[in-house]
Amino acid sequence: MTITTPVQAILASNQHFLDRQDAMESNVRSYPRKLPFAYAKAQGCWVTDVEGNEYLDFLAGAGTLALGHNHPVLMQAIKDVLDSGLPLHTLDLTTPLKDAFTEELLSFFPKDEYILQFTGPSGADANEAAIKLAKTYTGRGNVIAFSGGFHGMTQGALALTGNLGAKNAVQNLMPGVQFLPYPHEYRCPFGIGGEAGAKAVEHYFENFIEDIESGVVKPAAVILEAIQGEGGVVPAPISFLQKVREVTQKHGILMIVDEVQAGFCRSGKMFAFEYAGIQPDIVVMSKAIGGSLPLAVLAIRKAFDAWQPAGHTGTFRGNQLAMATGYASLKIMRDENLAQNAQERGEYLTNVLRELSKEYPCIGNVRGRGLMMGIDIVDERQAKDATGAYPRDCELAAAIQKACFKNKLLLERGGRGGNVVRVLCAVNINQVECEEFIKRFKQSVADALKSVRG
Repeated sequence: MTITTPVQAILASNQHFLDRQDAMESNVRSYPRKLPFAYAKAQGCWVTDVEGNEYLDFLAGAGTLALGHNHPVLMQAIKDVLDSGLPLHTLDLTTPLKDAFTEELLSFFPKDEYILQFTGPSGADANEAAIKLAKTYTGRGNVIAFSGGFHGMTQGALALTGNLGAKNAVQNLMPGVQFLPYPHEYRCPFGIGGEAGAKAVEHYFENFIEDIESGVVKPAAVILEAIQGEGGVVPAPISFLQKVREVTQKHGILMIVDEVQAGFCRSGKMFAFEYAGIQPDIVVMSKAIGGSLPLAVLAIRKAFDAWQPAGHTGTFRGNQLAMATGYASLKIMRDENLAQNAQERGEYLTNVLRELSKEYPCIGNVRGRGLMMGIDIVDERQAKDATGAYPRDCELAAAIQKACFKNKLLLERGGRGGNVVRVLCAVNINQVECEEFIKRFKQSVADALKSVRG
């Protein structure tokens, strides 16, 4: 029997496929509402729609495509697996490929200190497993998370997430989650700002844990992102990460770092927590780890591997294609020093965007690490707050994203109300592509200002 896979467009119209998607798919879909097109092909950081329009992709699958679309080495890895006769579905049984991938991934952690747990296809799955393990090991039930954090859309992961948009519609999420403020140099939760604001957050965290009358029982774990992504690209100060590590170790609380989006060279290091020189108890990994295919893994310090056999299972733990592309991705990241590339390209983009803010003061703040960057769009016509930050201009940020799409540039937004335009391009991007981004983004800001403010 021969089946022809329908990969080519029958009708060369974006709207045709968008209308069919609207008719056949749930109202829950999100990206097509902001980026209304249908993919036809892609290569590197360039994608083409079914009408032949070419876009510069600075979304990269929400950070999943660390090497861009259809990297030839990854495509060959997939072909090699398909030609080998290796089963594509193996539960958690081992294979030579899985063995090689496991060894390669562990090589990025201190030797003999960590073991891996394959959890399932998404970062939310991995975060659920991390919380379960922390509760199993400690025998405690509470968890500390941070305002602005994002850890997924499953019941437990959503309970750990700061944004109320999706949470308000769902009752009885996982109990026992206590939120604390996350340091933010530009929009300090204590209205202080800068280094002093970060120190205030550190003091608050330490006092919260150590005060015997804080009203909160000792938690099983603290979970955080070293760079908040969906929360508006907010990098944690190094001293804050160090303080969290110090306090959690002192009190027998597991420190879980969610590296789902920031990990794998995006921050300018293999993992964003490395800037602080710390070793978390559990590291949560997904997105780029699978080389564009679904995969999620925990790195667990050996002392905390408290699972009983089959204590946490999952049907799709053994995705061999993802392990092939993941293995190839890890090799490329190391051999081509893509962490350094992300650091250098990110520094270039940050400097140019900060210069651009002098011409367009609606760019209130440019922040991030490496190629995980946020552009805080503000209404500079209004008064600054006590820390020197202008009010968010969510309407203008949405207009900038819309103008970027018209100028064939794909971007996402994040932050409170969506006022932060995000940069999540491939980490192997080159200088010419960075310059093209600046050209298109600058034009889009001008277009958006004209449409919103006249």
